[in-house]
Amino acid sequence: MLNEKYQEFVIAQEREEFIAKLQEVEDWLYEDGEDETKGVYVAKLEELKKQGDPIEQRYKETTERGSVVDQLAYCINSYREAVMSNDPKFDHIDISEKEKVLNECVEAENWLREKKQQQESLPKYATPVLLTADIRNKAEAVDRFCKPIMTKPKPKPKPTKPPATPPPQSDEEQQQPQENANGSTDENAGNNGNQVPTESTEPMETDNKAENTGSS
Repeated sequence: MLNEKYQEFVIAQEREEFIAKLQEVEDWLYEDGEDETKGVYVAKLEELKKQGDPIEQRYKETTERGSVVDQLAYCINSYREAVMSNDPKFDHIDISEKEKVLNECVEAENWLREKKQQQESLPKYATPVLLTADIRNKAEAVDRFCKPIMTKPKPKPKPTKPPATPPPQSDEEQQQPQENANGSTDENAGNNGNQVPTESTEPMETDNKAENTGSS
């Protein structure tokens, strides 16, 4: 396997030393180690893992890095597009908040570009500088910062106040104008009953007129 799957992830000298170590432990296992305790077996396994795990880790990082980088790039581009979008659903978000999101995306993008350049300059058997765990952490940090801003709900519209309506009148208030009207009518009627008749402008006939008639 070291000569096939992991060949690019280990230098020749390290590969030969590890193969020799594996052969040594295998020989021991079928000879002196056959009746050893579990603790001895565990110690031997840990000794082999110290040499083998870094090789496997470099292989794993290389095979998984591409998809994890794509996930971070997608996260960055999604939030950048949302900030630059003319979609009305983002109109309520303040421009200063959108700028914070954009700055976070630019920072993450610069970090990824720098790390990729460093990683691409290294051979596959070197210890990687761009780890998939770090890329996932960066994507989570971007999402944790940007999501609350870009998913901020629109403020609810202020309720419009209905026009003020006068308070309902009580029965007493409704009857009061009628009583006042009736009182004025009665008052007028009383004044008419006490009215003094006006004097006639025509002269009254007297007895003198009769006497004058008789004399004639």
